[in-house]
Amino acid sequence: MLKRMPRTVPQGPPYQSVVGSFREAFSSRQRFRTEVLAGLATSFALIPEVISFAILAGVSPAVGLFSTVVLCFVIAFTGGRPAMITGAAGATALVIAPLVASHGTDYLIVTVVLAGIIQVIFGLLGVAKLQRFITPEVMSGFVNALGIMILTAQLEHIIGADWPVWVLFAIGIAALLIFPKITAAIPAPLIAIAILTLMVVILGWRVPNVGDMGGLTGGLPEVRMPDVPWTWETFFLVLPYALGFAAVGLVESVMTGQLVDGMTMTSSNKTRESWGQGVANIAAGALAGTGGCGMIGQTMVNVEESRARTRLSSIAAGGFLLLFILSLHQAVSAIPMAALAAVMVIVSLKTISWYTVSPKGLLRLPWQHSLVMMCVFTATLATNNLAVGVVLGAAVGVVLTKIAPTESGGEAA
Repeated sequence: MLKRMPRTVPQGPPYQSVVGSFREAFSSRQRFRTEVLAGLATSFALIPEVISFAILAGVSPAVGLFSTVVLCFVIAFTGGRPAMITGAAGATALVIAPLVASHGTDYLIVTVVLAGIIQVIFGLLGVAKLQRFITPEVMSGFVNALGIMILTAQLEHIIGADWPVWVLFAIGIAALLIFPKITAAIPAPLIAIAILTLMVVILGWRVPNVGDMGGLTGGLPEVRMPDVPWTWETFFLVLPYALGFAAVGLVESVMTGQLVDGMTMTSSNKTRESWGQGVANIAAGALAGTGGCGMIGQTMVNVEESRARTRLSSIAAGGFLLLFILSLHQAVSAIPMAALAAVMVIVSLKTISWYTVSPKGLLRLPWQHSLVMMCVFTATLATNNLAVGVVLGAAVGVVLTKIAPTESGGEAA
């Protein structure tokens, strides 16, 4: 559980290369099994959110799901943070939704590819080095807002639901808390999902499930060249959306990578992550039409709940997701939403930096720390955009450093 964020990026084990990460994944049967099962559990967590974000962006759920498969495969080789999950995320969906609504999906393809090129350029220019402005207090506000956002996103699946949903949800929470103490061989989220799905099938309960959200039809989206005029007018039309997509995607991905660094006490290559995200988005845009960025909730399922540590887990998540799309869509459709809600609620509670909001923490931390944390927290929840909160918090932190520096630096959250 995250009680305190590290004061700086961990200086322990160095950044792990692609070869080194895969070598670790195959170093033992236990590690290999952990990575594969983590990918399986994460793929379940990806399905409902990716479908929701695809609908938000105005594209077919199948497009969002297949794009996530491509992103998981590519980022496993190009990314700078092993075990981080990249997919069709909500932050980038919000950016491109207006363009899709006004000009259609053909312009979306051009936008995503252009955004990927911009991210590659940003990465090569070393934009990720700006992470030094992401101080412990910014991270505190970030994880606290993230935890609340993940938690509130699950309420629609629970509040106002019939009693069977509440029963399933309660059993799911209990399973997620109990099974990690019993066995570490199988990820607790995977056990909880299997138990609740079997309960629904055996008891014949009619509760909301993954299939109700649509998108799992057993086919892949059409891959085509975008039908747009290749003119400067088109370029300047999509450029603002591409820039917004690139910026938001990089902020979320770098922040997710830094969060995992703190959780695992390892370092990662943020510059590589920047251009690696760009390469993944170029591939996703060219093949499916929508891109994405680091998905924090699913990364938490992969790293925190399922104990994944290598790039194999990202490939496994993409592979299982592809299998579900093509062959097992009917079985996956039977998974009750209450099971996935239970998983994400536990993730949200483990995400929040409880020390920074406890009376002890508030009394011991410098007031500047708490102010920056609250700026990030409030701005993020007000705009429903983590990037806005992080940028504002970093700016406030810089100003406070100039006009009201702390005497002792306080305690890191």
